[in-house]
Amino acid sequence: MAAKKRILAGTVAALTVFTAACSGNAGTNGTNSTEGAEATSAAGATKTVKVAYGKWNETDNWGKWLTSVKADFEKANPGVTVELQPIEGSQYATKIPLLMMDGKTAPEVLAEDSFMINADSEAGYLEPLAVDAWEDWGKFNEGIKAAVTATDSKVYGVPFSTDVRGLYYNKELFKKAGLPVPWEPKSWDEVLSASRTIKSKLPDIIPFWMNSGKAGQEATTMQTFEMLLYGTDDELYEDGKWVTQSPGILSSLNFIHTIYSEGMGPKMSQVLTAQAGQVLETDLMPNQKVAIVLNGNWLTGNWAASGSKPWPEALDVYGFVKMPTEKGQAPGFTSMSGGWTLSVGAKSTEKELGFEFIKMATNEQHNKEFAMLDGALTPRTDVAADAEYTGQPGTLYGVAAEFITYTHVRPTNANYPAVSTSIQEMVEKVASGSLAPDAAMQEYAKSVERTVGADKVATK
Repeated sequence: MAAKKRILAGTVAALTVFTAACSGNAGTNGTNSTEGAEATSAAGATKTVKVAYGKWNETDNWGKWLTSVKADFEKANPGVTVELQPIEGSQYATKIPLLMMDGKTAPEVLAEDSFMINADSEAGYLEPLAVDAWEDWGKFNEGIKAAVTATDSKVYGVPFSTDVRGLYYNKELFKKAGLPVPWEPKSWDEVLSASRTIKSKLPDIIPFWMNSGKAGQEATTMQTFEMLLYGTDDELYEDGKWVTQSPGILSSLNFIHTIYSEGMGPKMSQVLTAQAGQVLETDLMPNQKVAIVLNGNWLTGNWAASGSKPWPEALDVYGFVKMPTEKGQAPGFTSMSGGWTLSVGAKSTEKELGFEFIKMATNEQHNKEFAMLDGALTPRTDVAADAEYTGQPGTLYGVAAEFITYTHVRPTNANYPAVSTSIQEMVEKVASGSLAPDAAMQEYAKSVERTVGADKVATK
């Protein structure tokens, strides 16, 4: 009972703060939020908090986590019903904007990929959050906060996961091919050399896997192209302009071209589908059909006891190492970090309750629950220091912490999603062989210029 009272008191106080902080967003029922919450409970009336999220596979770890939060939230807020709205992962990016833009369907809470924060906040789909008045905000990683802060300096999401990217390599296949184990490549040439050895010695094995097409959406942009580009001396966005032609872009495309032109990548029919990731994680890797994979730390969530493909020996079979920079130049390695957030729909009805749900879903208890269930990296410093979390077998929490030292984040610019789409088209054309790297880069430059304007692009 004491715990319940603490929850209720915190909810009511925070509702007041949220309302005061959101201009044009005073109590949705015309009263202040404290009065509204009391009135709702006293009258036995009901309010609904709609929570939209991605259902990425049948395991639905996000759904399990949010169902747990729903039970606690409804218990702490009599008269409030939480309505979970799972959306198939492959359709999430197209369906969630349609829900957000309509006041009749806009969810109070939605899972938002951090790279969409700027675009969706500028479109008026997201509500700014009064996180500075929330004590727990000080327990989130400072670097990750940048990914949820828009160009207007307001925060539009609370992160519930972050991630790093690197190279998985199959130790057993490496040994069969006569390659060193442990393997710690120091340049792209060493990665290509190992791939060529695998192709020569183990012809039935896919030497190197990377997301390579439009169907892969942001995974192609971030896991493949940006992991390469940020290992060169160039970046995607510099000095307020999109760099559309550079030696780094060309080197990245040449790496992709080499993998596919030498037959070291997967078949186009395997990698250019929306199901490519699931096939990789639940079939090709568990059945040891691929030697090297450029991907993120979250794959282990599929192989956990609660995952879609339980595989206790996964990390005995696959090592996870840092992606080297192109020529081994300082700092030697590179990674990319993003992650998902929970945001409040600006056109929803119960925005105050939506923010309260987010606070509960991302508190220490429930964030730890999610991280251990999904194999995700936590954005909370207190959970990151939790012995039960760090000691969980079959995870990459220990090594992933080192990767963050070398990590980068995507440009916080509203045009990023459109530029990302152009990147996916460029990568697919190179991977499929329909355009040579230099021609693909020139076409990409024209595409981005049409999107952002000639004064917002640069060539190096």
